Amino acid sequence: MSGRRPRPQPASRRPHPPAGDAPARPSVESVLQERRQPRSPVRAFLGLGSNLGDRRGYLKAAVARIPDVVAVSQLYETDPVGGPPGQGAYLNCVVELLTARTPRELLSVAQAAEAAARRVRTARWGPRTLDVDVLLVGDEVVAEPDLVVPHPRMWERGFVLVPLADLAPELVVGHLTNDIGRGIRPAGRL
Repeated sequence: MSGRRPRPQPASRRPHPPAGDAPARPSVESVLQERRQPRSPVRAFLGLGSNLGDRRGYLKAAVARIPDVVAVSQLYETDPVGGPPGQGAYLNCVVELLTARTPRELLSVAQAAEAAARRVRTARWGPRTLDVDVLLVGDEVVAEPDLVVPHPRMWERGFVLVPLADLAPELVVGHLTNDIGRGIRPAGRL
């Protein structure tokens, strides 16, 4: 024996899960599949919300960044749903698009708008300068770890359904009840 000790092996380097509510990365196959198919424009809807800083300013800047917008709902003020206590009220709206973009491309648009608003992801459903959710993209259904379309909780949330009813009342029939719409306060327009 030479008297040398065996070198310790480095700890395995596993990727850490994203912090807060940061989305996971898309699969390579899902991205390639979306790029292969030519698309006709479809009606799509994004939900926007803000409860930090200049809420109206963040929403206005986000709408300006989003391509293919054809309509914007009224603004509504709502109390936070879930998340840490002590958050301020949200301003929410829904934008309607006529777009040939895929759900994944719309997720990228949403994340770019959030980044431009300097959104910091710390706690799930925590306060934020801007939150942009892909709600509906035509009749498409997507079920991936970082993207689910239709949005999985949209039918339970008055802050989504009330502004969506401004743009597409036919979509919320049977979903928008008095209980779900309670506490949603009109707050003007952008």
